[in-house]
Amino acid sequence: MNEADTRARLIEPKLLAAGWTDQQVTREFYYNRDYQYTPGKIILIGDRIRRGKAKKVDYLLRLSEGFPIAVVEAKAKEESAEAGLEQAKEYARDLGVYFAYSTNGEKIVEYDFFTHTTRELYSFPKPQELWERWKLNIELTRQCERIAEDEADYLVPGERWKRNPLLYPYCPEYLCGRKPFYFQEVAIREVILRFMRGQRRVLLAMATGTGKTFIAFQIVWKLVKSGWLKSLHSDRPARVLFLADRVVLRDQAYNAFSPFADGAADPRYKIEGHPPNLNRDLYFGIYHTLWSQDDQGKRLFEKFPPDFFDLVIIDECHRSGWGTWREILDYFQNAIHLGMTATPKQDDNIDTYAYFCAEEPEIAIDPEHPEKGTWRPPAYQYSLGRGIEDGFLATYKVHRVRTTIDREGLRLQDAVEQGAEVFIPEEVEPREIYTTPQFEREITVPDRTRAMVKHLAGLLRRFGPLDKTMVFCVDMDHARLVARLLQDEFGPEFGVDNYAVPIVSEEGEQARCWLEDFASSEKKFPVVATTAELLSTGVDVPSCKNIVFMKTVSSPVLFKQIIGRGSRIDQATEKYWFRIIDFTGATRLFDQWDRPTGAPTQLSVGPCTAALCGWVFHAETGDRLVGARVSVRTGPNTQQGPILTDKEGFFSFSGLPAGTLTLMVGAPGFASRELRVETLAEESVKIEIPLKPARRRSRKIRVEGLEVTIADEAIFFIEATGQQLRLEEYRDYLCQQVKNRASNLSALRSIWVNPEKRRAFLEDLRRHDIHLEALAEVMGWQEVDEFDFLTHLTFGAPIRTRSERATAFRNREQLFLHSFGENARQVILELLEKYRVGGIEQLQPEVFSVLPFREWGGAFTISRWFGGHGSLRSTLLTIQQKIYPEEGIS
Repeated sequence: MNEADTRARLIEPKLLAAGWTDQQVTREFYYNRDYQYTPGKIILIGDRIRRGKAKKVDYLLRLSEGFPIAVVEAKAKEESAEAGLEQAKEYARDLGVYFAYSTNGEKIVEYDFFTHTTRELYSFPKPQELWERWKLNIELTRQCERIAEDEADYLVPGERWKRNPLLYPYCPEYLCGRKPFYFQEVAIREVILRFMRGQRRVLLAMATGTGKTFIAFQIVWKLVKSGWLKSLHSDRPARVLFLADRVVLRDQAYNAFSPFADGAADPRYKIEGHPPNLNRDLYFGIYHTLWSQDDQGKRLFEKFPPDFFDLVIIDECHRSGWGTWREILDYFQNAIHLGMTATPKQDDNIDTYAYFCAEEPEIAIDPEHPEKGTWRPPAYQYSLGRGIEDGFLATYKVHRVRTTIDREGLRLQDAVEQGAEVFIPEEVEPREIYTTPQFEREITVPDRTRAMVKHLAGLLRRFGPLDKTMVFCVDMDHARLVARLLQDEFGPEFGVDNYAVPIVSEEGEQARCWLEDFASSEKKFPVVATTAELLSTGVDVPSCKNIVFMKTVSSPVLFKQIIGRGSRIDQATEKYWFRIIDFTGATRLFDQWDRPTGAPTQLSVGPCTAALCGWVFHAETGDRLVGARVSVRTGPNTQQGPILTDKEGFFSFSGLPAGTLTLMVGAPGFASRELRVETLAEESVKIEIPLKPARRRSRKIRVEGLEVTIADEAIFFIEATGQQLRLEEYRDYLCQQVKNRASNLSALRSIWVNPEKRRAFLEDLRRHDIHLEALAEVMGWQEVDEFDFLTHLTFGAPIRTRSERATAFRNREQLFLHSFGENARQVILELLEKYRVGGIEQLQPEVFSVLPFREWGGAFTISRWFGGHGSLRSTLLTIQQKIYPEEGIS
């Protein structure tokens, strides 16, 4: 009995007997058969893609549409029941379920992730049994009893189980446009579970492009529709605040929650100014609006009662705005806080993790290396790397470029000697040497920007001049210059005025129009958007094919945000991968991206009993400054304030940790200051802070007339090692990899003329990041036969194109050709043409299903011209051997 028969005759009847059905109409106690939960990794071969193997589980058991609980892996009756257990465990770990089963239809082996043990069964557990075991181990019984009137009937089919947000169905696909992916289901479940346990602070860490806003919507849908959120109080409706730091993010969330609006009422409300509407249920705002003051100096968020919201969702909570506007969250401290971030734990967002993960269990960073310490992880993590591996996110190519002055640095004296003009503002003290981080920040070199733009234009023409591209620049002036230069390059070519535009602000009608058109997959122009910071977050451009760094980046968090702009797949434009064009060495941060190493930075511990107070005054006149802004930073991403000094210029903070803190002080018309202050436990430290009047911002040094060229390009990324290789280095790497598998030219030919060995050889090279199509594109050798490509680079053999080999075959193999009848001879000549156009892999039996062979009757008819299927297959192999004759091998 094969596996299909075993499933139909043995396994599925046992599932039905236990109470599991294949009928999804009931939306409870059913299974998904052959549930494919990943589409398969996007594998890039040159500029073409193919999908890796998708992940699929034989049966996914669900208590309800919104709650999967177990997986079943099926094997044929003749196989051991244990044969599929490891596979089932892998699927269960991915899907976040705690019970895994492997069966051959007669015996069933269960793995319980709670007890980490197996047991043998001869029937499947009933839904009620699995639910009770899950509740008992997850410690949820008390919470379930609180919201269920009758625990015994809690799982009885009907309406009663809908009071549990874990079991409540997702928003229907016809309302919200899609179903959750597997990892989104896990995230939703893990967050709701923590809420039901009584956890007040929860964090999701999920890569850009994985649908965090959609996840937040589904969480709120289940919490509100099940009545759980309202069950926290009975005197008012449940209320939610979605807090963002960009208008576009706020509006995206507002639109994502549109299924809550029905024909009768809309519970949503955008917070856009004073006074707020207090009669809605779902609020969407940005920090700046909530922080704004009215005429009496009262901030907008203070016009809500402190207990107004039950749940506050903080989008992109890793960003600096989170630390600055912490006071808003403290005001709504009685609400549950759900933070969402696109970045793993790093030194520059550690306090974000400390705040949201304080209630999580402490676990080892690496169980095999306890010396690395412990940490408290988020409720759920889904990295960019995993999204790419699963096939939900676009993969990427890396193309690194350096100019001569980025490679060697720039000395002003050398520039003068080369005939360049150097303009140094009076207030600036020049450096001895300027390197990449200073370019366009301290010193502007228009010739460098022109060289970079000229080279970028060449790359865009080669790769696709209409591929949507984001260019990240140093500042607004730099972004405007790059946009102008690219417009000059391509505007006349396409006859448009908006090929390249600077998007440096989300304010103003022109900026909004540019942003909307650039983000739209339907609009061809603008093609290029240049920016300083704005596009690094909050802009969804699925069709973006190129991410360009013309600014230096030192923060792994910012780097990850920027790379996330290209990680979305866009089927509308057939975009499944993106290219990173790096002029400033930003891609050196790949080794920290998504896999932070080492023990997390330790936070200072101890009671917060220190206090700090003082006065701010005019440094030149001694006058006290009223309304100066004062903040105290207690960690990399947390702070108190800002508060304003009173009429005496006085400020005061309490509840501070003891140690070295950073005080930040500023006032209109004065230069801001940051200074270190030592605080002491149980004591109040007093300090006086003078501020100097602000001087006009220092101008940049300017260098004109300097010869700047492209020094080198590193365009190949070795994923296994993280190496980024220049062309010459990559060629050496390729040669070594080939010689490791074929020590001489003859050995390589023996592999090449055997289709199975050749495919295994090429697949092995791809696993080691050898992509011949990519190298051929760079070297302009697209017409060269791959065999000659390899033999030329590795053994110095003459290089031949496919056309040359096809012509040589026809001239050299006349006897072979005339040994066949006319029809068969025509087939061989057409096969040669397929080889000439597409390469040796075209000469496979599948080729007879395409034109013109299909019109000639396909393999069935053609095989008769060759004397049968065996002879046709043998002729195919002979043709491949004759294309690469042994006498040509020396």
